[in-house]
Parts: sequence; C-alpha cells; structure tokens
Amino acid sequence: MTTPLDLTEVGSVGGFFALRTGAPPGGAHVTSLARVYAGESGALAFRVDKVAARLGAPDARIAVSVAQLGLAARLWSVALGSAALYGVVPDLDPGLLHWDADGSSPDDLWLTDVRTRPGDAANIRDIVQHGHLAPLADALRARHRISAPLLWGNAGSALAGAARELDTWARRGGRTGVGERAWALAAELFDHPDLRGTGTRTGTAFRRRSCCLYYRCPNGGLCGDCCFDRLPQRTVRASSPPGASG
Repeated sequence: MTTPLDLTEVGSVGGFFALRTGAPPGGAHVTSLARVYAGESGALAFRVDKVAARLGAPDARIAVSVAQLGLAARLWSVALGSAALYGVVPDLDPGLLHWDADGSSPDDLWLTDVRTRPGDAANIRDIVQHGHLAPLADALRARHRISAPLLWGNAGSALAGAARELDTWARRGGRTGVGERAWALAAELFDHPDLRGTGTRTGTAFRRRSCCLYYRCPNGGLCGDCCFDRLPQRTVRASSPPGASG
C-alpha cells in the first residue's frame, strides 16, 4: 500500500532530496530540461562555465563532470527518496521539470505538475536513467570532450550516495525499513549495463572504477568513493573538439 507523496518530508532528508513544485521562478537561466536535452545549450553552457569558475578548473572536462554529477545526484535523490518513503515516485518528465542553471539545491529544480508513478526500480530507471541521465550525457558529449564511462561512473556514484544518505537519515530517525528499501532499489538499479560496472558495492560502501576529475582542481582532493588510493600527480590538458575520446 502506498500513501500520498509528501515532498516536504522527502526534502527533509537533505537539500539534494528537495523538489520545488508549481510555476518556476523567472530568470535568464531557467529552462525545462526537455529543452536542454533537445539542444538548447545556453543553460548547460552557463552551468559548466559557472562550475569551472568556482573550482578554478584547469580543464573543461572537470567542470562538465562536476556539473553532471550534481544534477545526477539531485535526480536520483528525489526519485529514490520518494520511492523508499512512500512507494511512489514523481514523474520527472523533462518537459515538466524546470532547472535553474544558476541555482543550487534546493532551489534549482521545479516540477510544474506533480504526477506519481509506482516507486519500483523499473519506473525509477525509466524516469531518471533513461529520461534524464542518458540524454544529459548526450547533450554534454555533443559539446565537450568527455567519456561516457566517466559520466556513467558519476551516475553510479550519485546513486550510491543518495541511498547512503537516505539510509543514514532513516537510521537516525529509527526508520531502518526506509534505508533497507533504498538499498534494495539501488541494487536493482545498478543491475543495468550502464551502471553495473561503475563501481564495487560492499554493504553500504561504494568504490567507483572511474574518477570524476575533481582532484585536478587547484584545491581538489579525492572523493570518498574515488578509484584512487592516493592523489595522482595533477596534469593540465587542453580541451579538445567534441567527439574525441577521453
């Protein structure tokens, strides 16, 4: 049995789990994600440039990676949190989901019409992985030299991170069943060719097989699930034309 979706409670897990509803705010960089995926690249380019400036990124690929990782974490968190808590997931149709490329959680995503679907792994995969992450990767790779395995590694890291944060929140509140449901859903979601090889999961720990490149920033370091055991020597590589491998 499911209960009505309460997005306020879902958002209480953490900022990444929050989803605003209703008409999106005005702003030069607010657009539906459907437009982003269809090739209207202004908002996406703005976001990548903003991340690059904030990090002092010496390579455009770093900013692309970090920007995509953040959006992947937002999408997985909203969907997984809703499913684990309520057994339903909001239909994050890209035409209904608006993104403020100049904003940050919890004020970056707005859903104009809340419709729910059953919160099973198949629906979450359809909504997040196929509905957003795949076309987002295509949009980024059309403009930047960045590898698909790196972006899917980010997606796997974001999924594991969402499940872990939800589990921690649930245990703190004595609701262990919510965390168990989150990990069970995550395990099913990882059982797909795009995500299966992104990392190794041991209990609630995840060790990814690719690197998000953050360590290459001037003040960067290794993430908690990084494939590296120690900080590699930083290198600076010039950006290359779209379509090159990397």
